Amino acid sequence: MFEIEKLLGRVGLEAMGERFLKCLEDETAETFLEILLLLMKFKFMLDPSYRRNIENFKGRYQFKSRDGGVTVLVEFHNGKMDVKEILSHDVDVTVIFKDGRALMNFLLFKDRDILRGLLNNEVTINGNLNYMYKFGFMANHLQLELTGNLP
Repeated sequence: MFEIEKLLGRVGLEAMGERFLKCLEDETAETFLEILLLLMKFKFMLDPSYRRNIENFKGRYQFKSRDGGVTVLVEFHNGKMDVKEILSHDVDVTVIFKDGRALMNFLLFKDRDILRGLLNNEVTINGNLNYMYKFGFMANHLQLELTGNLP
């Protein structure tokens, strides 16, 4: 071990460790986002009143991190929702998070507010902001219902 450490140098090991943690952070954030989107998809399939939110709605959302570690495409069409782990430029709105940590902060924050992320330079949005508000409404509705706080 000591010979390897000497070979790579302490700085090299620290940089490798930082890159590994960054990859782990991005992958965790992406997986968490995909789980939340999967819950949303199940809710659309099982709850007719929730499904009304996407009837006659067509929209494509790209969620990604600046470094490309997170890439999730969400597509609403024909009353259905599809989630893919791909990058597309043919979207209505692109939400770019500074990194995986910024995505997790956004997803886990109790009073989710996209404007707070914009002001803190953790989020950049390209495209129609109305699509983001619609998505936020649906996500908040789901979160409130899952936590038993829906009025």
